[in-house]
Amino acid sequence: MIRSSLSHLHHRRRHHHHHHHSICWFHSFFSSSCPKKQLIPLLYNSSCQETTTIQLLSWGRGASGQLGSGIEGTRLYPSPFASLQLPISFTLASPIPGQLKPNKVNDGEGVEVGVSCGLFHCGLVVDGKVWMWGKGDGGRLGLGHEDSLFEPALNENLEGVKSVALGGLHSVALNSKGEVFTWGYGGFGALGHTVFTRELTPRLVQGSWKDEICHISTSGTHTAAITKSGELYTWGREEGDGRLGLGPGRGPDQTGGLSIPSKVKALPVPISAVSCGGFFTMALTEEGQLWNWGANSNYELGRGDRIGGWKPQAVPSLKDVRIIQIACGGYHSLALTDEGRVLSWGHGGHGQLGHSTLQSQKVPVPIEALADEKVTYIACGGSSCAAVTDNGKLYMWGNSKDNQLGVPGLPELQPSPVEVDFLHDDDGLGSHNVLQVAVGASHAMCLVSRSSSTN
Repeated sequence: MIRSSLSHLHHRRRHHHHHHHSICWFHSFFSSSCPKKQLIPLLYNSSCQETTTIQLLSWGRGASGQLGSGIEGTRLYPSPFASLQLPISFTLASPIPGQLKPNKVNDGEGVEVGVSCGLFHCGLVVDGKVWMWGKGDGGRLGLGHEDSLFEPALNENLEGVKSVALGGLHSVALNSKGEVFTWGYGGFGALGHTVFTRELTPRLVQGSWKDEICHISTSGTHTAAITKSGELYTWGREEGDGRLGLGPGRGPDQTGGLSIPSKVKALPVPISAVSCGGFFTMALTEEGQLWNWGANSNYELGRGDRIGGWKPQAVPSLKDVRIIQIACGGYHSLALTDEGRVLSWGHGGHGQLGHSTLQSQKVPVPIEALADEKVTYIACGGSSCAAVTDNGKLYMWGNSKDNQLGVPGLPELQPSPVEVDFLHDDDGLGSHNVLQVAVGASHAMCLVSRSSSTN
């Protein structure tokens, strides 16, 4: 597969040429006696007796350091850039934005690990600590400066973190005390502090909520948080499309944004999970009922029409379907059912709906190409999507312009899911079992378990 993709590379834009040499270097280097493991930095080493190897792999465009591997170039297929030695009892860091909490999770047990992508920056949560890398302007890495970082750096300003959600020029974190911190560029009030300021380090959001916060989500310029009692608060960019769900009389409005977290009073039911799209918002009840509001000119609300607005409504065709995870792109939406089926709707022009066509879809439609798989996790970038199956396989589809689908030789628009293959180097580790995936604007990364094969 690599050989055929090399001939394809010669027809690509000129700045891709050096990748041809890097691939040759890659293979000659790893066929030498030097073991691959020593090249990948170990970010976390558990003191437990029984540990398992978890690797972070990235691919796509790395111009802002978002691949975490120290390089600027494009990576055509998943390559490891960091590893973790975790106790075998580790779990995925929870809450995951947009996902209902699984009933089986034991709170406070074991080490938690999770990844998140913003447009051009990335984050990793391990055992309450946060590592950040990628584009730095606006202060979105929270490290006290605006430089881009090409390798993961520990953010010393955060501890006890349960979840991170990365936006366009900003970042959000939730800690184990139920506090929300935001940092980066505060245009349109996305940080929930004051409009248009920069916060170079994490700053506590002073909301009017009485309960602890238990779930967060963010997008390019708006943010949402849920309290333990199921109240939803939103803040950030508004501009008439209603994405905050607040309606008229929602309080001070400063140039298209609201920097004061405000309760979405029009929701008649408690909310358990939320996902912020480009210009719209989706929320799930504990029973898995989907509500949404905001812009709808590309059918992103899945109601069958293009009438948007601030008022939260349940999605009619999903009344009898239990959704366990939602993910929003710029102009499209994904939902995962409790049976492991993936539904998609909204704008399809980049192939991001996975229905092997570039047509938009007015209502949620199952992705037939994934019908034989049980999907356990979904993710969206702006116009690229990913799904992880129960047996650890990774599928991607949508915009492939920057090789962010991890399969060399694809067309720029890939309208049906493709399985992502992992190169097997003789590093003494077992197969790649994908646990979680995150997608940015032009890159993606995943967490894989590499349990040593017992043979």
